[in-house]
Amino acid sequence: MIRFENAVRATVGVVALLMIAPPSEAALEKKQATPQMSKRAAAEKKLHQLVLQVNTNEPAMMNLALNNATNVAQYYKDLGEKVAIEVVTFGPGLHMLRDDTSPVKARIKAIRESTPAISFKACGNTQENMHKVENKEITLIPEASVVKSGVVRVMELQEKGWTYVKP
Repeated sequence: MIRFENAVRATVGVVALLMIAPPSEAALEKKQATPQMSKRAAAEKKLHQLVLQVNTNEPAMMNLALNNATNVAQYYKDLGEKVAIEVVTFGPGLHMLRDDTSPVKARIKAIRESTPAISFKACGNTQENMHKVENKEITLIPEASVVKSGVVRVMELQEKGWTYVKP
């Protein structure tokens, strides 16, 4: 019959041996690879999404929105992460994307050529209202695309989890 003291000694000895024995190579590789792989996988899967609203006909605010967009795009590019940025204009902010009145049209062209992650949306409702008031076609810069409603576009993007910023 095994005595209780001997059983305790044997158990303590096995536990002590396990505590001081080095882990197997496979266990070490798994432990070392997991954090790196999960960081990489998370970065590859994570898409950062930002919507910037422009609803004023002030060049300083338009430039601020463009600064925000390019800074965010560069930040995530430096990290090797993906980002999608939409600049949505409505109301007086539509002037930002009008071919005849945009004070930032050259800058937007340069941004679109160098940073495809940034897109520009114009409110169709505002474009139509400006057409009625000015009694002429409201032509947009080629880098812009029209959405039915700028406000609704911002709402829908927020509902999908996009981060909203109004510069």
